[in-house]
Amino acid sequence: MGRPEKPVDRSVPACAELADFLRALKAEAGLTYERMATATGGAPSKATLERAASGRSVPAWDTVAAYVSLTMTPTTWLVPWDPMRRARSLWICARRAARAPYYLHKAPDPQMVWGVADFSRALRDQHVWAGCPTPGEMQRMAGPGVLPSSTTRRIIQGHILPVDPAQAIAFLTICHARDLLSWIEAGRRALEKDRPHDVGTYAWVKAHKSMLARQAESDDTALADAPEINVA
Repeated sequence: MGRPEKPVDRSVPACAELADFLRALKAEAGLTYERMATATGGAPSKATLERAASGRSVPAWDTVAAYVSLTMTPTTWLVPWDPMRRARSLWICARRAARAPYYLHKAPDPQMVWGVADFSRALRDQHVWAGCPTPGEMQRMAGPGVLPSSTTRRIIQGHILPVDPAQAIAFLTICHARDLLSWIEAGRRALEKDRPHDVGTYAWVKAHKSMLARQAESDDTALADAPEINVA
């Protein structure tokens, strides 16, 4: 089964938890890093897989995903939770612990946005809270032409805002933001305050009104479908 592994580095608890999870999968599958690397054709390599489960740093998500896929067994499929989803959650927590600024203890609140600078910072904080996916990863997840990596890089550097609400929604969805209506409302509020005469501001106003209308329609449908309660 190969030589014993070095103990997990526990300097950053979230990184250690991810490493423990990966090692447990490997042990359950009865694999060595040599066999895992051979199965991938060396990409990721044996050294990369070992480092992913060391706890010393946060591996790339592609490496974690490959690691989990390689260790899946019939027994793994029977567990009442999705190992890949669990790995993703642990990876996000590890990235957040390793990269989040000292002040970021929870997901940003779009209701605290009042201007363009606030909105830009909230987008950047949400990106960190989601584990800092790379611009390339975000481009692939969003689909062709939606979030070009060059544009995404400038958004997370704080140089620009998303070009329109649709791009903002794609960015926020990938970054696991909750309550997209509040985020679009925040963008509308920020732009109306700081860029009232900008032609792009109208798109945010229109998108916000459209989302409000859809929500109202959804609420009306839910009420119409609700069973009647006889209180007599």
